[in-house]
Amino acid sequence: MKICFLGGARYSQPLDQTSTKKFQALSELGEIFVIGFSHSLKPKCFNECARFYLLPKFPLPVLRYLAMFTVGPVVALWLIWRHRIRILVAQSPYEGFAAAMAKVVAGWFGPQIVLVVENHGDFEVSLFLQRRVHLFGLYRLLMRITACFALRSADLLRAVSNSTQEQLQKRAPGKPIIRFVAWTNIDVFLYGRLDRTEDKRSIVYVGVLIPRKGVHHLINAFAKVAIDFPQVRLMIIGREENKAYTAQLKAQVERLGLNQRVRFVSDMPQAELAQWFRQAWVMVLPSLSEALGRVVIEAMATETPVIGSNVGGIPEMVQNGVNGFLVAPGDEVGLAERLRWVLEHPEETERMGQRARIFAKQFFSTAAYVNSYRQLFEKAQAILEKQ
Repeated sequence: MKICFLGGARYSQPLDQTSTKKFQALSELGEIFVIGFSHSLKPKCFNECARFYLLPKFPLPVLRYLAMFTVGPVVALWLIWRHRIRILVAQSPYEGFAAAMAKVVAGWFGPQIVLVVENHGDFEVSLFLQRRVHLFGLYRLLMRITACFALRSADLLRAVSNSTQEQLQKRAPGKPIIRFVAWTNIDVFLYGRLDRTEDKRSIVYVGVLIPRKGVHHLINAFAKVAIDFPQVRLMIIGREENKAYTAQLKAQVERLGLNQRVRFVSDMPQAELAQWFRQAWVMVLPSLSEALGRVVIEAMATETPVIGSNVGGIPEMVQNGVNGFLVAPGDEVGLAERLRWVLEHPEETERMGQRARIFAKQFFSTAAYVNSYRQLFEKAQAILEKQ
């Protein structure tokens, strides 16, 4: 079986540890090809666990979309004819447009393709919560057209949470949907020494720095409790995806007089991130929109409870008062109250973290992830045999 994934993910050569483990696991299912993006303006092609065809990472998102929409179908078509690929997996409805174009053109000349379109987030809203979009109305119309074309062309759909499944059911009624969570190298987080000493006590946020993640609400909530807990620090870990928003966050920290209490740290390998989680008392994900929130389960695996917004797939993992807390998105007062509870009840918080770890071990495993894709590809193969 030969499968090609198309997506907006960026890959390095050599692959990082997480990507290596993922594609090693998926290689059990067949020969894997990947169309994605490099970390620079230089396109790349290499073979490591899978065959990677990476488009240049242009600085503007609109240029990356154009590259995927124009070059992506050409690369996919070449792989269809050169390597006889028959299953295309688009990792969002937008990349699905490129895959759908390749499917249609290939069909004109004979090869029948099964298209799987995945939904890893609220594709209709989340994009516009990440950054300011010029010509908003036109941009939204074009994105809706491309997503609808992809979903109409899809043979199978994959969701990562209940909320993303409901969105797919609404936009593509009647299409078969398989639901399973996104990949994480869970073993990195499950195994390691805890190091929660008083002088290292911290609150941690992990994720890209974009408005949709609601980090500005977290900073305001932290300011409400910081004066009463002078030993506590807030660690904001993530890539500065939106430079303007990041600058606003840093200005907000300075304005609140929290320069010595809040630290910004760049994104890092998962093994290093696991150490930060193990030193934290709580991880906070204050998102305004979130498909699932992989960092939730990663934090839980290190016995770190989570305070998360009651949106998207977060409530599927965070059981309020059991392994963490849920707050309304944007509710800074409610978030501050939960932070205060965690800091005032360290023993109860540790027990909450222990329950979080038990849940994480049950929620995700590499074997379950691979088996879910096996079932998906078996359904795709059955469709091909009927054509």
